[in-house]
Amino acid sequence: MAAVELSNVKKSFGSVSIIQGIDLTVNHGEFVVFVGPSGCGKSTLLRLIAGLEKVSAGSIKIDGEDVTHRAPAKRGVAMVFQSYALFPHMTVADNISFGLRLAGQPRAEIDRKVNRVADTLQLTPLLQRRPKQLSGGQRQRVAIGRAIIRDPKVFLFDEPLSNLDAALRSQMRIEIAKLHEDLQATMIYVTHDQVEAMTLADRIVVLNGGRIEQVGTPMELYAKPQNRFVAGFIGSPKMNFITGKHVSKGKLAAVQLSEVAFPITIPLDKVKGKNVTLGFRPEDISLDKSNRVPLGKARLLVQEQLGSETLGYYQFEGMQELLVMKHHRSVNLQRGNPVMVYAKAEAVHLFDDAGQRIN
Repeated sequence: MAAVELSNVKKSFGSVSIIQGIDLTVNHGEFVVFVGPSGCGKSTLLRLIAGLEKVSAGSIKIDGEDVTHRAPAKRGVAMVFQSYALFPHMTVADNISFGLRLAGQPRAEIDRKVNRVADTLQLTPLLQRRPKQLSGGQRQRVAIGRAIIRDPKVFLFDEPLSNLDAALRSQMRIEIAKLHEDLQATMIYVTHDQVEAMTLADRIVVLNGGRIEQVGTPMELYAKPQNRFVAGFIGSPKMNFITGKHVSKGKLAAVQLSEVAFPITIPLDKVKGKNVTLGFRPEDISLDKSNRVPLGKARLLVQEQLGSETLGYYQFEGMQELLVMKHHRSVNLQRGNPVMVYAKAEAVHLFDDAGQRIN
């Protein structure tokens, strides 16, 4: 079983600590995606698993064997990089088979494996072409083919689609998802694109400052983020945040905003009299009051018409933060007088002063 186990893995460059004690198990056949802001350590962590960087502390196991100090070629992993790194003078077939030829495998065996990989990736008609004759998506498939042909225990992807345009990225996401389904292999994938993370992952690992903020399925992270960082990072547009003071409203608890007291269901004694941050997804707030609770009045500043939907950016009086709202594509928004904004009370996310989720 090609599971990957990280135990208290740390990495420092001189006095700068990049990875600050990671404990994580990636199960056999699982597709796990590392996401986080630039500099959070996601690519460094992938390189540690690959053996391209040495750990400063901790251990790494692949398929139950400690590979912490093994050379990359002896770990049973194959890595696909952001740059295709193809040999321009070689054909597609020669690029795919380069590692096998270097290892001295029999020609007949190499040809058989190349044909199998080419068939899997729909590269058979392109085998005699050179990289300059290929599109960006085709080149990336060749790079993936070069990894597949080695029959690795674990596939590692380091932002493989970031050099492609939007249409090709969408196509390649589908192809990588199909590839995982066909191979049933363990895959670890690094990206800054949360659409890739949400659509490809069995589980997402959210990293921040070299630490894991949360691990879970895409919908777990979307529906129940454990802190404000995850809540603001997962989802596009990101979650709206409004801060108020926790108060009692008769026998009920509420958060006092600038104009209204928004009802909540947490026990009053948990954060009585303290600041509480309310989080709302853009699709959970509306100008329609049906089955919703008022948040207050806001002015429309900007709108973005995206075809399938329109995003409205609003601002409450006295607040610097913008409130993003998703509207139906046919809505006709007007800038000018303040309008009342409503939210679904059951859809609110609550965070304390430390940014941790209040359940």
